Amino acid sequence: MKKIYKSKIGLELIIPLILILGSILVLAIIQKPSWVGIAILLAVILFVVHMFMTTYYTIDGEELIIKCGFLFNKTIEIKTIKKIAETNNPTSSPATSIDRLEINYGKFDSVIISPKYKSEFINDIKRLNPNVEVKYKKKQNEKLG
Repeated sequence: MKKIYKSKIGLELIIPLILILGSILVLAIIQKPSWVGIAILLAVILFVVHMFMTTYYTIDGEELIIKCGFLFNKTIEIKTIKKIAETNNPTSSPATSIDRLEINYGKFDSVIISPKYKSEFINDIKRLNPNVEVKYKKKQNEKLG
């Protein structure tokens, strides 16, 4: 089974980025335009867009592959996953939303991701590793995703 989960894109991350980068771009254009500065800013904007558009999570056989642009590429053996917990931890991670899941695996390792359809993702992981503990923030019967 190979299944790809796109990362949820949260407005709580998009709006501040648009406001900050957009304001800097407008100011750079209105005031004495420095074409080098504008080119650098446009490169930063393209980089951020690229990261948001290329963040996804793949379940391929017994592995979870986490991809975030060209900077982050991690493979986790699903049988080593111990716990999946809902979190809003804003720590830098391969997640494009604050609506996140923290995955604990191996001895002391963890990674935070934000699949668009969390409950489906969790169910697919549990199907491959029924020993995974799942910790919900909300009541378990509420719909996730």
